[in-house]
Amino acid sequence: MALFGTDGIRGLANRDLTAELALDVAVAAAHILVESSSNKDHQPIAIVGQDSRASGEFLEAAVVAGLTSAGVNVYRVGVLPTPAIAHLVAESGADLGVMISASHNPAPDNGIKLFSRGGGKLDDSIEAAIEARIGEPWERPTGRGVGRAIVDDSARERYLKHLLSSVSTPLKGLKIVVDCANGAASTVSPEAYRRAGAEVISIFDTPDGWNINDGCGSTHLEQLRAAVLREGADFGLAHDGDADRVLAIDAQGNDVDGDVIMTILATGFKASGSLKANTIVATVMSNLGFFHAMKGAGITVETTAVGDRYVLEKMIEKDFSLGGEQSGHLIMREFATTGDGTLTALALAQEVVKSGKTLQELAAAMVRFPQVLVNVKNVAKEKLDGSAPIKAAVLAAEAKLGEHGRVLLRASGTEPLVRVMVEAQSDNLAIEIANDLAKVVQAELG
Repeated sequence: MALFGTDGIRGLANRDLTAELALDVAVAAAHILVESSSNKDHQPIAIVGQDSRASGEFLEAAVVAGLTSAGVNVYRVGVLPTPAIAHLVAESGADLGVMISASHNPAPDNGIKLFSRGGGKLDDSIEAAIEARIGEPWERPTGRGVGRAIVDDSARERYLKHLLSSVSTPLKGLKIVVDCANGAASTVSPEAYRRAGAEVISIFDTPDGWNINDGCGSTHLEQLRAAVLREGADFGLAHDGDADRVLAIDAQGNDVDGDVIMTILATGFKASGSLKANTIVATVMSNLGFFHAMKGAGITVETTAVGDRYVLEKMIEKDFSLGGEQSGHLIMREFATTGDGTLTALALAQEVVKSGKTLQELAAAMVRFPQVLVNVKNVAKEKLDGSAPIKAAVLAAEAKLGEHGRVLLRASGTEPLVRVMVEAQSDNLAIEIANDLAKVVQAELG
């Protein structure tokens, strides 16, 4: 199995992701970046950060040991969001960024995300090259050839300054509840919203190493919903463990997911002339209601595979300014090279202020289609594309739905299963078609 998934390396800390593996990955990454450098006399620089997991402490130590032993100077920035690492790499001209986080996963998990020069996520080919170099014999530097580890106490403030540079409309008059997921958002997000002018009530902002994503954050909106209603807030914001995504709750307690946020930002950016080519990039998993809303607003949608790295690749390829995912990963290329939950929330809040409308009123621009997702487990997913009976079943389902529905079959990237997604005008129809397709998949690939 490949070591790197769609968003770096991830697994159960100290079992799947060990200190030894973290050190080996760091050494291999150092070798790749040194060899690809145009300046062979330059001593490479890396930025290393982490979210609030207890396991991040030993994994960070291992990564720093691996990099410095391979001759890389390391700036340790402590607990900060993943997009902060990407920004700091770009801002400082560093050669590599390492973020130790498992995002929205529970506390026992952890992961390693790598950023290249300029702050972008690594290409698949570079990840494959790093994986191939793990454990190879190498000549170790000595004396002044080894790297140094420096604690960078200025990183948080520099990142906050960057976030606030995106704010042209103060958030004065807004009352916001922010759920920090007991993660990296705790260190910056409430402060960013306060400095932008909002009244902020923060919850789940006291990480202890074990409570990250525990019944809170973007995967558990219940507590945020209750807090918004209790406090009479204008809306609530929920981050995940590493704060690269955000979801919202409006003043009436309704969910506002990434598709709705993309709808609001795309229409707002178009009105202000900042939506390049009047186009937004989304993944194939965005709701059909989003595509209809964009068509109605005169905005083109370019689609990619699931994963914000693929969204960014398309944005760079065609020079688009906005893209994102239903999960709340949004990328605004004017300010970031990766999904940034705090940056996105600041943009969303500004649209509320500029429009003079409530978040609920803005969200009404997109009408969600009922969506059903069925996972067909323990099947030969690699045979999906070659199955004629499955293709015929999909065509029949699409004919039944017409323009008012959508079918998507996708093989999982990490498990032996096929995901069957159906959108329709009614829940019952979506469930019926999804279950029928799941039966065909099971019969053909099981």
